[in-house]
Amino acid sequence: MTDSPLDPHERTAIIRDSLGVGIATGAYGVGFGAVSVASGLSVAQTCALSFFVFTGASQFALVGVVAAGGAPISGALTALLLGTRNTLYGLRLAPLLAWSGWRRALGAQVLIDESTAMSVTRETTPAARLGFLTTGVSVFVLWNLATLAGAVAGNAIGDPRTYGLDAAVGAAFLALLWPRLKTRRNQLVAVAAAAVALGTVPIVPAGVPVLAAAAVALLAGILAKDAPR
Repeated sequence: MTDSPLDPHERTAIIRDSLGVGIATGAYGVGFGAVSVASGLSVAQTCALSFFVFTGASQFALVGVVAAGGAPISGALTALLLGTRNTLYGLRLAPLLAWSGWRRALGAQVLIDESTAMSVTRETTPAARLGFLTTGVSVFVLWNLATLAGAVAGNAIGDPRTYGLDAAVGAAFLALLWPRLKTRRNQLVAVAAAAVALGTVPIVPAGVPVLAAAAVALLAGILAKDAPR
């Protein structure tokens, strides 16, 4: 990794690609805003989640547990579990971005899947920083604006369960998961996790089946790591 300055063509290409990712991802916040109020959260609570948590999978997990009647603590634990992957992103990106002090603290707020993907493959530190910041900031701004729009629109139509919109929570979470089911291993893990979740639904409080399903994925990851190559 070098500190070579960016040429104008490379800078323009990184900004263009990063904004494209930011717009596409940020617009999806409309869906979160709508399903969050459908789950019973207020507009203010929904917007606070997007501003302070700012990681889509964890946010959908939390409102999904709440929508199913689970305890908020179960939803929070599920969201926290999903958010632990960002810690691994931070360990990988820290030497690439080479920030310290308040710059590192601010950068952590936009450490998400998309900003990591748009920075980790760069060959220089300025390119990695530009890709990370452009993607992270654009997603953050648009995600929060879209969340507000979705929450206000969802709140205006009254009880969304009248229209069956509460089912959108599960559909939205499935949409997040679907692109990751490209390999046979991930497909088998998903099937096993779904089976565990369905099997525990009748015997444990709402929210716990999600944690049990996540434990299946963790166990699969540990076994895959220890398996001979």
